[in-house]
Parts: sequence; structure tokens; C-alpha cells
Amino acid sequence: MRIASLGSGSSGNATLIEAAGTRILVDCGFGPRVTERRLRALGAEPETLAAIVVTHEHIDHLRGVERLAARYRLPVRATHGTLRALDRPVPAAEPFDAHAPFRIADLTLEPFPVVHDAAEPCQLVVGDGRHRFGLLTDTGVFTPHIVEMLARCDGLLLECNHDTGMLRDGPYPRWLQARIASRFGHLDNGQAAALLGALDTARLQWVMAGHISEKNNEPDAVRTALAEVLGPDGPPVDVLAASGDGRWRALA
Repeated sequence: MRIASLGSGSSGNATLIEAAGTRILVDCGFGPRVTERRLRALGAEPETLAAIVVTHEHIDHLRGVERLAARYRLPVRATHGTLRALDRPVPAAEPFDAHAPFRIADLTLEPFPVVHDAAEPCQLVVGDGRHRFGLLTDTGVFTPHIVEMLARCDGLLLECNHDTGMLRDGPYPRWLQARIASRFGHLDNGQAAALLGALDTARLQWVMAGHISEKNNEPDAVRTALAEVLGPDGPPVDVLAASGDGRWRALA
């Protein structure tokens, strides 16, 4: 199994997952041209995608879904609540239960609910029978169920959205600061570190730190917070860029 980020941040999010000849795109928060260019930079033609899986309806996760799916006749999967919340129906969209595993070709997807200001948001663990990749962004808190779902993952994409001090002293208006820091907002660096500390990380090969605010966080602050939990001999941490980096990350 291997994973690549097409970009992670408030301007857009998309994660490419590949195993045993099956490719899926989790979210598509970029327009089709940007998405196509970043896919091809990774050696993945858009028409080879088995599906687009949407975690929730916010524009930074949804922007390119309808047009990319229509252009390449791709199936779209999302929770019932997410599909109901869309401004208009997406052709070829099929709902899934946020509490029940399902398959897309060679991949098993295990969705789980998260706490976010969306209709029925979820995040995912994706497996190929040998490895498990966990993806967690867009939640204001982590729950015992989230800890259970992400335990014993081989790779992890974890939200480290903001530094609490930078958010408090930053340029955002108070109402937006309150929304981001609320239990329906986004994980800060300390919360992300606390979650890692609660997980069984014995199998963890690497961590991708994602959905990082460009104005309310810094890569060094992210690395420092996570390193305090993972320790000097722990798995490496990659801080994802909003524009992607054209790099695959393999699970051995």
C-alpha cells in the first residue's frame, strides 16, 4: 500500500491511496485541472481511480468532486448525511453507513464518525489485508471510538490544524477563532499529540501531519509537539504542504 497527498489545508484536501492495483481518492478539494495535474505528477491517470470517497461536504474537501467524477465517470461514495447536505445531487453517488465497513475493489474502508460542523462527517481507516492506513482530519475532539479505530495503524494522516497561541493572537476574527477551537472545529497540535499518546503505535511506520493552518501554525511547532510523544526513536513525521509534494509514501 502507498499513499500520496495532493494537498492538505484550508485551500483544499485530497489523498490518493493505492494498493493491489486499486486507487481511490479521498476527498477532492481542488478543481479538476489542479487535481489532474497533481495525479499525473504521481503517475496516476484520473480515469484509473476506482472511486472518490468524500468525508464531508465542506468546500475544501468537495470542490472538484462533481466535475472530476462526471469527466471520468467515477463513482462517488459518501455518508447519507453528506449526500443530503449537497447543494445538488452528484451523479453516480452512492451512500455508505458511517459505522459499517465496505469494500472498493481490493480495499476495505472502515469509516467512523467525527465531531465537526458538518451534516454527517466521517474519517477512515483503509486496509489492503496487510496494512492499515488511518486518516483523521476535521474533528474538534478525539473520542474513545476514534482511538479504537486508529489503533494499530501502519501509517497515519493526522490533523494538526493550529497552535493555540498563534490562533488566539492571530489575524482571524474572534468568531472564527471560536469556531476553529471548538469541539466542532479542528484539532490543535496539543490535541493531536495527545491522540498519538493514546494510540497503540507499535506498528506505526510514519505520520503525515495535515490540514495545517498557514496563518495559525508552523511546521516546527507541529514537529515539536508530536516528537514529545513519539520520542527520538519514533516514526518520522512529515508535515504536509497545502500544494502537495508529488511524493508517494509506502507502507512496507
